[in-house]
Amino acid sequence: MYRNLDMTALRSFVTVADTGGVTRAAGKLHVTQSAVSMQLKRLENLLDTDLIERSGRGISLTAQGEQLLGYGRRMLALNDEAWGRLTHDAYEGDINLGVPPDIIYPHIPEVLHHFATDFPRVNVKLTCEPSLALKENLAHGQADIILTTETKTDANTELLQRTPLRWYGAVGGEVWKKRPVQLAYQPSCIFRSEAIATLDQHDITWDIPINSNDYQNIMAFVSADLAITAVLEGTHNPNWEIIPADAGLPPLPNYGIHMYIAEGGQDMLVQELARFIRLIMAKTAH
Repeated sequence: MYRNLDMTALRSFVTVADTGGVTRAAGKLHVTQSAVSMQLKRLENLLDTDLIERSGRGISLTAQGEQLLGYGRRMLALNDEAWGRLTHDAYEGDINLGVPPDIIYPHIPEVLHHFATDFPRVNVKLTCEPSLALKENLAHGQADIILTTETKTDANTELLQRTPLRWYGAVGGEVWKKRPVQLAYQPSCIFRSEAIATLDQHDITWDIPINSNDYQNIMAFVSADLAITAVLEGTHNPNWEIIPADAGLPPLPNYGIHMYIAEGGQDMLVQELARFIRLIMAKTAH
């Protein structure tokens, strides 16, 4: 008599083993913790053996679980390879995604990774430009989906999250004490005019000692403690930290991260990429 392993349950088991817990596995699989737990129980019932030992300190695999893990990884790899190669041509093509460089992290790498796993034959072309330039690309049919940072919501956009704009400087830095305030921005950055206007309103003098359209140069300048900048909370470079509240810098407004989908963008692949963006952005929504 032939017996078949449940591939969904097997994927839950392997993901729990790889991530070290049900909670992290549920996040990676985009399902609830209870769903992962049910899949594990189903697999254990099917094999009539315990696969995981649960304790207050976490989980560990039983001897049977260790054996199944090796088989499970190979089976899932073959399953995913076959699925990717034999998927219908409808799952092929190009999608043009536009994102401002200062909100690439932490969300977009995770979005692209999960989308590529589910749709390996789809090529996502990523364009990194300021919000205004991305909106022009969308208007000229050069983008399928764009994300923007704006204070106001247009009728034809979807607000993904609203996040405070914060002052950042180098970790352990002191340039924020200097007057005039030393700022680092690309000329086209939407946060540049906001920062300048806020400082002007509070009669705080400022200077911009760097002139570059490359965001990498801006990050390096701030990381070197030569200037400060303001970006959305949580999207900062790991070499930066929030400037103390008692530094004398005025508070900044909240900005929305918005998603625009091109007119006629009802293509299944475009909608699936938009779905991944919503799911992953929702994890850190304020």
